[in-house]
Amino acid sequence: MSNRFLHPWVSSQFKNISLRNLLIFPFVLQIFLAVGLVGWLSFENGQSSVNNLANKLQNEVSKRIIQKLNYYLKTPIQVNEVNLNLIQSGVFNFQDLNDIRQLFWKQMKVYPYLSYFNLGTVDGLFLGVGREDDGTLYLELMKPKDNGYYKRYALDHQGDPTTLLTTEKYPYREDEWYSNAVQVGKPIWTDIYEWDDRPEVISIASSYPIYNQQNQLVGVLGIDLILTQISNFLKKLYISPSSKIFIIERDGLIVASSSSEKPYLELNGESKRLSAFQSRDPLIRASSQYLIQRFNHLSKIHKKQALNFKLDGEKTFLWVTPWQEQLGLNWLIVIAIPESDFMGEINANTQRTILLCLIALVVATTMGILMARWITEPILRLNRASQKITTGDLDQNVQATRIIELAELSQSFNQMANQIQGYFETLEQKVLERTAELVAANAKIVALNQRLKADNCRMSGELYLFGQMQQLILPKAQELALIQGLEIAVYMEPAYEVGGDYYDILYTNGVVTIGIGDVTGHGLESGILMVMTQAAVRTLKEIPESDPVKFLNILNRAIYRNVERMNSDKNMTLAILNYQNGHLSITGQHEEILVVRQEGKVERINTINLGLPIGLDEDISEFIHPTWVELKTGDIIVLYTDGITEARNLEKSQYGLERLCKVVSKNWHKQAEEIKETVISDVRTFMGNQKQFDDITLLILKQR
Repeated sequence: MSNRFLHPWVSSQFKNISLRNLLIFPFVLQIFLAVGLVGWLSFENGQSSVNNLANKLQNEVSKRIIQKLNYYLKTPIQVNEVNLNLIQSGVFNFQDLNDIRQLFWKQMKVYPYLSYFNLGTVDGLFLGVGREDDGTLYLELMKPKDNGYYKRYALDHQGDPTTLLTTEKYPYREDEWYSNAVQVGKPIWTDIYEWDDRPEVISIASSYPIYNQQNQLVGVLGIDLILTQISNFLKKLYISPSSKIFIIERDGLIVASSSSEKPYLELNGESKRLSAFQSRDPLIRASSQYLIQRFNHLSKIHKKQALNFKLDGEKTFLWVTPWQEQLGLNWLIVIAIPESDFMGEINANTQRTILLCLIALVVATTMGILMARWITEPILRLNRASQKITTGDLDQNVQATRIIELAELSQSFNQMANQIQGYFETLEQKVLERTAELVAANAKIVALNQRLKADNCRMSGELYLFGQMQQLILPKAQELALIQGLEIAVYMEPAYEVGGDYYDILYTNGVVTIGIGDVTGHGLESGILMVMTQAAVRTLKEIPESDPVKFLNILNRAIYRNVERMNSDKNMTLAILNYQNGHLSITGQHEEILVVRQEGKVERINTINLGLPIGLDEDISEFIHPTWVELKTGDIIVLYTDGITEARNLEKSQYGLERLCKVVSKNWHKQAEEIKETVISDVRTFMGNQKQFDDITLLILKQR
């Protein structure tokens, strides 16, 4: 820097400074600043790492808790739905109490964390299977003639009643599991309640009302789930020595917690559920009070929050995650971790870091002074030589030094003058040669680009041709018009050139066979699997093969072996429906099948137990269980692929099965084609400008 840019005093102070001193001063200054910065960053990084670690740890624990809650609370709903389908389909009836008892007994064996299965009817029948503390099962049975008294029997290892244990009066119609379900008219969860004889055990019941075909109430199914086991799970989740995890309702009542305190309070000789604001655990109580102060009410917390607050002058990390369930449960998962659980070791490490930094500062400064003195003189000689080279004097001979790097640098200076002249002479020729190389390389790139474009055009044409082949084998409108007894409307739109959805309608010897499926993924392999499935279904119909189990098993075996030959991991869901004179049989696993009755009542048929995805196993006959549906005039069958129910809008929300049910229920009186157009229009309206990511297929079948 020229002295004319400096203050006159500064210029006079540094005008005659030696290179040695000028090198030492910034070197020492840089070391001092670096050591200080390292010490400060070490402490700050410790704080930041604690925050990040706490948030990540709390988030991961929250995900595990949500996964466990979903598993616990989904099971009673699924079991209730299975039992409801069995009763409504006529597999079990109220006159055959042994079958229902055996069903409840087997399900209690399968699900050890479910505490009670019960069934109550409007005409006074009550049947329940419960679990004792030691794990043994018992039966409680009340018949209409018993005047409100049930009898409790012990059950043997076969599930049969043996010894009569007790007889008690039980007005089950007044219990929440029965009365609330009757009042609401749909599946519900009851409020959380304590057991009368064991207040430390809290439970919740899933209830499903049962209606007959005339939409009249027949009874209620109920399953009790013990929530205390969730507390046991939370206690096993170790985060840190002083952390606490608790789940609360929006009114503050504790559902489960990792604390060892009892989940109830005793007031005037009666037990009452414990509120988080009354908890004897200071961390749980303080966390709940902080949430109230921040949000005014727990119901205003709609998304997960990473918070912190002071407890006795110490920072505490707080993570709050809302959790909701399809039947209305709305809880908060709260994870509280004191910062001291992490900071003890970090503070010790910070002190050691500061001490080591000070030692390093002293050692580095001393060595810097010595090294600066040693390096200065050779550098000055190199500087003088370089100045002469800039003036054109290339004949320089710098004296070597004992420092290897500086000795090599001196040698380079000595060789530089001789080489520069040669470089000037050959530079132009090298530029021409390099230019020629670049031109040749550019020509190769152009040729490769043209070849790539040709390959892309060829592949695009092949995919387009295969997509057209898929469309050619779909049923034509004139074929569907010849089918008697059914109005049929179909719609299929692939998301890519080659789709993975499959449907077909074949009319052979008075039987209408409808197939609908969804191949995993998209592209050529999925399209080939769809075409093979259509050919296999057509072949089996022409044989003909009338046994639905053999039909689906033979089709699966053919597809399975072809998939093995292709060395592919593809498989597909597939449902086969056979219709004749108002009778409909269903086999195979696919999306739920909707049956829309008069006045728009929607029945949902879950196909999970009717088969297995095609192409997963060579023999699936043991998994195939056909079911039958009777259709009356005006009844509608709705078949679809997940491209409809999982369609998303720009807000990432899914269209969903409930919305589809509402649309077809509202428009059940229309023609099949009108219903189809209404559904597709509603899906497109919901998606808005969002791109279609999956194939969309819809079949509407209406009994004439």
